[in-house]
Amino acid sequence: MEPYSPGKPIDDVKRELGLERVVKLASNENPYGPSPKAVEAVKLAAEKMHIYPDGAARELSLALSKKLALPIENLIMGNGSDELIHLIGLVFLETDQDELVVGDPSFSRYDAAAQIGPSRLVKVPLDSNYVHDLPAMSRAVTKNTKLIFIANPNNPTGTIVRKAEFDRFLDDVPAHIPVVLDEAYFEFAQGAADFPNARDYVLAGRNVIGLRTFSKAYGLAGIRLGYGFGPAEVIDAINRVREPFNANCLAQVAGIAALDDDVYVQMTVENNRRGLELLADAFREVGAKPLESFANFMYADLGKPAKPVFQALLEQGIITRSGDALGNPTCLRVSVGTEEEMQIFVKALKTVLSPVGAR
Repeated sequence: MEPYSPGKPIDDVKRELGLERVVKLASNENPYGPSPKAVEAVKLAAEKMHIYPDGAARELSLALSKKLALPIENLIMGNGSDELIHLIGLVFLETDQDELVVGDPSFSRYDAAAQIGPSRLVKVPLDSNYVHDLPAMSRAVTKNTKLIFIANPNNPTGTIVRKAEFDRFLDDVPAHIPVVLDEAYFEFAQGAADFPNARDYVLAGRNVIGLRTFSKAYGLAGIRLGYGFGPAEVIDAINRVREPFNANCLAQVAGIAALDDDVYVQMTVENNRRGLELLADAFREVGAKPLESFANFMYADLGKPAKPVFQALLEQGIITRSGDALGNPTCLRVSVGTEEEMQIFVKALKTVLSPVGAR
């Protein structure tokens, strides 16, 4: 296994390069911070940190049940959705003959779920548009396939599969194989035409497990809270292998408060849309090819090795993610930041990559 490689911390970059100002656009965090309602809820709950949290996270589960119109027995909380990926692997992958099918590149924690098994990891390359190749993934299914992960939107590319093609995929895959639809960036993509919603498949009785997180649109990455939903018997099995108090007390109250702040989430989504437009224009201006993103980051093919560009931006105090670590060495992933951070990035990008035709 390769250890997870997070974006470089701001303090490390400041210390290593002697910089006073560093802009972090590497980890797809919400640049506007958490909902004020969540902050206030955590402050009030902090005095009770000496008490174990509710192991069933019942109040949070009830809030989510109401929000999603899903029965509470179809819901499970996690220490981030990362933990739920790990737990799902523990439940379904038992032998070295079991297979996990994933897209490539996609979220690296799927790989870890198979490696911990230890089971066989089957990676299916994305198509020419950097989208999950669902027909190829269905062809990769064998009698040993026990689990399929699809990130929608996909990380690192920001691309999505559409409902019609996902429906065909579900029809092609044997019904006993769970399909995990990882919707970590759901709030940014839900307005897209023909965007499949994992919740609808769960309500329809399909063998689908949905995963979402409070880390992105809700701005709670530092407090670690995610959730999953699926068939009741599957959720029951995952509950049996999770740690008793995996969603801590502060995370639970923050999640409840964040769910009640639709105005904040809408502001985040609208600002994100403007940020994506600005990034797309900037990348095109320097001759790169940005992908249409439905997340809170943009993936662009620079047409040349991205690592030197990543390093040059880093020396100017801008942390991004080079495609070397994400499966495409000519690509760069950039998170959407505040308007000020976007302007700083665009200016730096133009100094690193001259516009097409410039000499």
